[in-house]
Amino acid sequence: MEEITAIELKKWIDEGSDFQLIDVREPHEAEIAHIPQAKLIPLGNLPSRLEEIDAGKTAVVHCRSGVRSAKAIEFLRAKGFENRLLNLKGGILAWSDEVDPTVPKY
Repeated sequence: MEEITAIELKKWIDEGSDFQLIDVREPHEAEIAHIPQAKLIPLGNLPSRLEEIDAGKTAVVHCRSGVRSAKAIEFLRAKGFENRLLNLKGGILAWSDEVDPTVPKY
């Protein structure tokens, strides 16, 4: 599975790269810590919200540590998504460690 680091993701955001950032955590987790550009689609809601993901655009998928986002990518592949899907290595915990220490860890 292809991964992107938090540092690389920050660079993409800063450069205005054309991609979508999908957060597959639960709403209560997103209230604690989030990346502002991310669209929240909890993993359990993914099957009913596939139309919200642009199949023609690169997607970076993230969760807390990288496990749920990997499952989400596997699910999307099984549903026929052929666009570039990248897992945020280390999830939002890595974002907090490497990019923005003001983002709380939980």
